[in-house]
Amino acid sequence: MTPRVPSTDFILFAAMLRYVAGRTERGDSRIDAMMDLLTMAAAGIEAGGAFHMPADRLELGARAFAGVAAFLQKQILPEAINEGNAAGERQIRWAVDSAMAVVNTLLSGAAAGDGQPVEIRLDPPPDHGQ
Repeated sequence: MTPRVPSTDFILFAAMLRYVAGRTERGDSRIDAMMDLLTMAAAGIEAGGAFHMPADRLELGARAFAGVAAFLQKQILPEAINEGNAAGERQIRWAVDSAMAVVNTLLSGAAAGDGQPVEIRLDPPPDHGQ
């Protein structure tokens, strides 16, 4: 079986996760753990378009992805809109929506309480041709 090759959009999403993880000030153990989870997720996305969140990290992972969505929506999206970059705006909106979908999936997994890791596969990115 051939491994799934992530699209360049997934690679960009992974880069966004790494950017947030690298930009966030560390020093608090919970923040350090959240940024490590983002880095782990980015590696999985780059390798095959998916990642697994350990069962004992579901809520912490959800918080990390909520932070990514908030950062993109508050800091990056307005710049794309102000520049009139429609393709960039679609990409960033997809990234925000994807991060929030991850949050929902992780919180649902945590609520299930079955002690199982959760696999995350991103939905396809937007069509940039429009």
